[in-house]
Amino acid sequence: IKAKTTNAPFIKCATQFPLILWHPYARHYYFCVMTEKEQNKWHAVLQDCVRHGNNGLSEEKAVQTLAFTNSVRRYRQAKGQYGTWEMMCGAPPQILANLVMETLQPELRNAIGPRLKGKMQQRQRNWMLISDAMYRQVLTQISGQYAALEEACEAQKPSLDVRLRGDMDMLITSKEHVISKIKALVMPKAEQLLRTSIQPYISSILESLMEPTSRGFSEVRDVFFKEIVEIGKNSLNGRGQEKLGEQLERLSMLAFHPVKMHSCYEKMEQLNLEGLQQRFDVSSPSVFISRAEILMREQMDNAVYTFEQLLHQSLESQGEEDLCKSIQKCQDRVLKKYDYDSSTVRKRFFREALLQIIIPYMLQQLAPSCAPELPRFQELIFEDLSRFLLVENMYEEVVLQSVSNDIMMAVKEAAVQRRHNLYRDSIILTNSDPNLHLLEETPPVDWGSKFGADDPDGSVGSRAEGKGFGGRRRQVVSMIQLEGLPIPYESCLEVPGVDLIPEEDGEVPEVKRVNEEDLGLLEDPKSPDSVDAIRDLINPVVEVVLPVPEEKLEDVTSGTETTKGTITMEDGLQEEVTHVTTVVEDSSRKSLRDKSSPQSILQELVGSRKQKELQEEAAILKALEEMEMAVQEEDSEQMAEVSTAESDSELQPLATDCSLRNDSGFQSPSNQSEPEPITNGPTGQDKITDPVDVELLLV
Repeated sequence: IKAKTTNAPFIKCATQFPLILWHPYARHYYFCVMTEKEQNKWHAVLQDCVRHGNNGLSEEKAVQTLAFTNSVRRYRQAKGQYGTWEMMCGAPPQILANLVMETLQPELRNAIGPRLKGKMQQRQRNWMLISDAMYRQVLTQISGQYAALEEACEAQKPSLDVRLRGDMDMLITSKEHVISKIKALVMPKAEQLLRTSIQPYISSILESLMEPTSRGFSEVRDVFFKEIVEIGKNSLNGRGQEKLGEQLERLSMLAFHPVKMHSCYEKMEQLNLEGLQQRFDVSSPSVFISRAEILMREQMDNAVYTFEQLLHQSLESQGEEDLCKSIQKCQDRVLKKYDYDSSTVRKRFFREALLQIIIPYMLQQLAPSCAPELPRFQELIFEDLSRFLLVENMYEEVVLQSVSNDIMMAVKEAAVQRRHNLYRDSIILTNSDPNLHLLEETPPVDWGSKFGADDPDGSVGSRAEGKGFGGRRRQVVSMIQLEGLPIPYESCLEVPGVDLIPEEDGEVPEVKRVNEEDLGLLEDPKSPDSVDAIRDLINPVVEVVLPVPEEKLEDVTSGTETTKGTITMEDGLQEEVTHVTTVVEDSSRKSLRDKSSPQSILQELVGSRKQKELQEEAAILKALEEMEMAVQEEDSEQMAEVSTAESDSELQPLATDCSLRNDSGFQSPSNQSEPEPITNGPTGQDKITDPVDVELLLV
């Protein structure tokens, strides 16, 4: 639903520093903070959480992950959707739900959108609730079906392994034979496509990728270097073992600190493939940005882990004497290793990114001429082997081989020229620890127990004791601190125990409360959980309460009747009425509210609205008259010089009544012939006016 720019804002934020969590299909959330510094910090934290949530495909299950991603890609290619897909994020059920909603949501919007009623904002809100409800239903069904599919595949694995080992020679021979036939068909067309449409752009694509990626990895190196230098300075100042243990514990989670790593991620977010997106059908660079940021975090974690192990070995062999020099030596070794490792990781990332950009483009261009010819190659495969040898896989393998050499040469040339601090594959890392490759087998160091185990105040070491020695923590560390307001528990490592958390009725810091009515959020809208609830959003029900005369009471019956008519809503829109449901209540409740026929309900509804408008006008006039008389009475009292005591005694109860109501100081005259004042006395015998009158007087 598109809104005009002149309309009122859909969200009224409590502060000028909002943060919005947006999802294309599920419900959106927004938060407000008090300062810009807070906003930047929480933005980094939420981005890190989203980055972690989007990285849902398991790298440990390489075969299953590859089969899943290829299946999704083939499904989209069958519908003519080539290129990268930015919704390929999250766990497999989430990816499949995104795949379903990609087709389902437009259909729902076209079918449901025109039928939504109410103001623009209400229609937008209802559509968000409907979309969220459908997404949750799709995700729930897919999660169960995908879990069952995984169990079925796992059950078939032993028998497949037996068959593969027995028929391996035949599989290899048959595959080579089919690939040779496919090459004869595909290679001439692929080479022509490479020369004309791909090779001239490989260097420019690579340069666009290398610039922000290399700056991001360089920033990772700088952040690590600054942290180690800070630890070395503190060791020289003699801060004590407890302080050193706390700093090393914080260093162990540096890769998962969203605020400190944010400067590294910012470099990568500057990736711009604008000139290449249309040519190679790249929907968004977010796929490559997310992958590079994950690699940055892994390299930072590896560097920290290597430094911890080298420092631990140095302390075990040389003791804690001259600690600063030991830190410096370990730092130099780790930085040299990081330079080599980051070069290797970046080159692999560049090759993968180039393949992700070029291969879908080639498949799309070759599909019209090559895809119709592929079914005839299926006849060359034995029926017993057709389950293991897929023609589509072999066809894509041939296309991959046709372009792999050009991509490898482009990345190798960049490394030979030492562009962006890339190393050649043949370089040997000198002056490194010969046992670095064995460090992975060593458990991580628990610095808290080594330096701060006896801390009575519960420092980082004692707090981490419950994790167990060698238990590598993977948690997001957030240093969110109000501007100028120190928080006693700065990070999630320092969350107090339950005994230190004050109760609700205890003394708590004063928090600025925002009137929900001012924000337009009178209640938290819930997403519909059933089809009937979704129907209620599409076809809203308007309740009309009308009394029934006693002489017509016997003719009224409960039930639903179809009718045709219109009703004017509060916003002035004419809505169509299709059904009228009559409900007769018990007379003992003194609220006989329903009508005998749909037409009479519509007629009396229109009449009641007109009568309500007349009552409002009469109430306004009456209120103005009372106010004028009250002012005149007050003036006459000030000018009169006689009977002052008697007048005061007569007006005192009225003043008391008005002060109880907080009625803005307006007093009713004391004349018995005038209307009595509005009171909420404890006796309950005061006259109660119409609710409309009360509302107008308060306003």
